[in-house]
Amino acid sequence: MKSMTALLLAVLLPAAASPGLAATPPRPPAYTPLRPVSECLRPDRINEWHVVDPHTVIARTGPNRYLVKLRTRCPRLGIGQSLRFQANPSNRTVGMGALCGEAGETVASRDQAPCPVQSVAKIDKARFDRLSAKATRHGTQP
Repeated sequence: MKSMTALLLAVLLPAAASPGLAATPPRPPAYTPLRPVSECLRPDRINEWHVVDPHTVIARTGPNRYLVKLRTRCPRLGIGQSLRFQANPSNRTVGMGALCGEAGETVASRDQAPCPVQSVAKIDKARFDRLSAKATRHGTQP
């Protein structure tokens, strides 16, 4: 009889705990890439960039403006007026070279090792102008 009670408890306890687990909200994905890909930041089209703080870079490609958030603190980014935006290997392989906020993308400069990108988002001119006024470093691409 004791073994039957133990077996019944072993079956019923996990089932009773399931409703509580279902109520837990799902974790957001580590990356939420910008889509469609045609809206992503193209490094070969950058006219100007600004390092707002150690976690934030903004860039302009003609009329399009982008907010690039970094996963780690990058205090030496943009020193020497140099900034390199690097797409992930799969986007480089297919010839896109675009930064969409996917795993493997980086921003680097002469005095800063590559910093992993967390997200890339399009922003409007007003926000770009507000952020660029706070920027510690800036530059233009040739």
